[in-house]
Amino acid sequence: MILCVGEILVDMIGCERDGAFCYERKAGGAPFNVACAVKKFGGSSAFVGSVGDDTIGDFLKKFAASRKLDGLYISTEKEYNTTLAFVDIDACGERSFCFYRKSTADYRLPEIGDALFEKANIIHVGSLMISEEIGRNYADELMERAKRKGKTVSFDVNYRTDIFRDTKSAIALYKRYIERADIVKLSEDEFEIFGREYVNVLKDKLVCITLGSRGSKWKFRGREGRAETISVKPADTTGAGDAFYAGLLKKLDGVDKSDYTDEFLNGALRYANICGALNTQGLGAIDSLPDAAAVDKYFKETNE
Repeated sequence: MILCVGEILVDMIGCERDGAFCYERKAGGAPFNVACAVKKFGGSSAFVGSVGDDTIGDFLKKFAASRKLDGLYISTEKEYNTTLAFVDIDACGERSFCFYRKSTADYRLPEIGDALFEKANIIHVGSLMISEEIGRNYADELMERAKRKGKTVSFDVNYRTDIFRDTKSAIALYKRYIERADIVKLSEDEFEIFGREYVNVLKDKLVCITLGSRGSKWKFRGREGRAETISVKPADTTGAGDAFYAGLLKKLDGVDKSDYTDEFLNGALRYANICGALNTQGLGAIDSLPDAAAVDKYFKETNE
């Protein structure tokens, strides 16, 4: 099972309609997206997060319950509001974010019980929490606990410039968590920001780099490989990276590092590429997730 921990929020997706600019409410938050996607792809997942004591929080809790995850614990922080992310989408489906996140609930995370923790093979940690001291302390303790218990730790860089405005300080902070993880995902832009030389020396970690329409690549113990993706016309790329990562983590769940052969990793990334590509066909990170049958169909076709 993959236990995803971190932000759950609402993506307010903007569009122009009848001469007015409107926002549509969609459930989101990178680790929550991953948990929902793993389940939709036929894997086993759980989620731990926090919302505020408001109508947005109520919406998210009801939505999360409808996903039928294998474990779910969302605390309600009575003194804080639920986090919002305003998303604008351009003509190519690419998005830009603006977060409403001053003294909100997403990084005030609850303690994880032993029963839920023990079920997990992979502990997937969201990055938004590390922008705040209370979230960093939580992430530190969570990763240390995971290491003590022999769990595989996953970390998605998911760097947001409107939250981490000082790039130099952010890089130093992120490296603290990258170096504690066993599996790390970066976008191509993040690969450049954090530095090719730095990423290339992370030899005992599985590092996966998404390349958009050009697929993705992996690096592990001095080896590397690349996987192509399928051709699609995106409507909205929100959550595409999360769908990719969910597909990858599903393939890695329960697999020992000794089994990370070139063939296995190339196949896992090809599967993940399909998950990410298909998720761009509609609005929102979760509502447009393909099911396991759709992903398997394309995956089979790419193997023929």
